[in-house]
Amino acid sequence: MEDHSMATHGSRPARIENEKGSTWSNAIALLPWLIAGVVPFLPFAFDTSPWDAVTLRVPGNQGNWWHFLAGAPFFLAYPMIWLRLRALFAAQPSTVVGRRILWGVVGSSILGTTLVQVPFLLHLAGTSEWQRLSVLSLGFGTVLTSLAILFLRRRHITPTRACLVGLDTAYLANAALCLVVYSGAAGNAWSKSGWLVSMVIVWPIVFELIWHFVRSFRAQRPNINPSKT
Repeated sequence: MEDHSMATHGSRPARIENEKGSTWSNAIALLPWLIAGVVPFLPFAFDTSPWDAVTLRVPGNQGNWWHFLAGAPFFLAYPMIWLRLRALFAAQPSTVVGRRILWGVVGSSILGTTLVQVPFLLHLAGTSEWQRLSVLSLGFGTVLTSLAILFLRRRHITPTRACLVGLDTAYLANAALCLVVYSGAAGNAWSKSGWLVSMVIVWPIVFELIWHFVRSFRAQRPNINPSKT
């Protein structure tokens, strides 16, 4: 038993390193999120930014709960930047309290995105059928697929990596919805610069999410031989 305890204690730095990942991978993953941190303050459509939507400053005084819930998830870039910076500079990639707060934020964002999709589900959004189906499939599909894989592979994903998956999922579900809804918005490049930037950065975020799942399927649970304990 003593040998096993020493081995377990000795493996703790390795587990922390596994959670943190390599320096170069964290640095690369940080880049699109730094850009995403600017998006909340760029006009996404009709000269209206996610910040305008959250503060209900929508043209024509049309700001409502839908705009608030659609704009808020763009601010998920900041907790993701925080996690990536911790992985680069902190001794531990996350804390228990920090992870609980992050999961609360992720859960609230996913709930908000689900409510945003209700008008599309009830044929009340006034969009074309392809937009309606795209919004529902991308929004619900991203969340359900991620949650299913996260549940099935929960023993193979570290707590910090699970938080990364949750943030990726919540951000992408809402971003995909907004990209589809405002794909035909009129205006010049600046009036929808947030949409254009988001259209670029969602792809590395999608790749990041897929890579987390690939790693979970490649990971193996540690085998402990009872005879040596």
